[in-house]
Amino acid sequence: MNITRFEKMTINQTLLAVAIMGLIIVSSNILVQPQFHINAWLTWGAITYPVCFLVTDLLNRRFGPSRARRVVCIGFIFAVLASYVVADSRIAIASGVAFLTAQLLDILVFDKLRYKSWWKAPFIAGWLAAIIDTFLFFGVAFAGTDVPWVTLATGDVGIKLVINAMLLAPFRVLMWNLGRPRSAQA
Repeated sequence: MNITRFEKMTINQTLLAVAIMGLIIVSSNILVQPQFHINAWLTWGAITYPVCFLVTDLLNRRFGPSRARRVVCIGFIFAVLASYVVADSRIAIASGVAFLTAQLLDILVFDKLRYKSWWKAPFIAGWLAAIIDTFLFFGVAFAGTDVPWVTLATGDVGIKLVINAMLLAPFRVLMWNLGRPRSAQA
């Protein structure tokens, strides 16, 4: 088994990662609201949200799971508070619950698969997390309302899985630059 020493994460790197994560989450929470649905099966949020798994996976690859969890937890607080300002309170709560659960799952699975083929960790972790995130989010945000949440969740998860697969290319490129621990760069 490879033992990788992870790079220490600076305050500026942490703040940048939290800001990027927060921007993705807040914009996705705006874009998932009923007035922004693309059709009966899809929201714009499904297209923007999977990028946060790319961010988490790159952080996990370079800085390790504990630093990735720190960014997720700080990002969670920031995103929930910001989402209360720009989105319905149910969406903010649903987003927080789904985000934290899915991101922590992503980090755990990614870390377990870290030393397999380069694509397995982000692909499998991203798929599992996207499925959990989508159905948790839509169930909490829209159950008991007139929003066709099961239909939207089904469409959204399909798009998220496709986008997750498409994000393997940028992950591969970025893992050798942004995502590579310093000890592996020598």
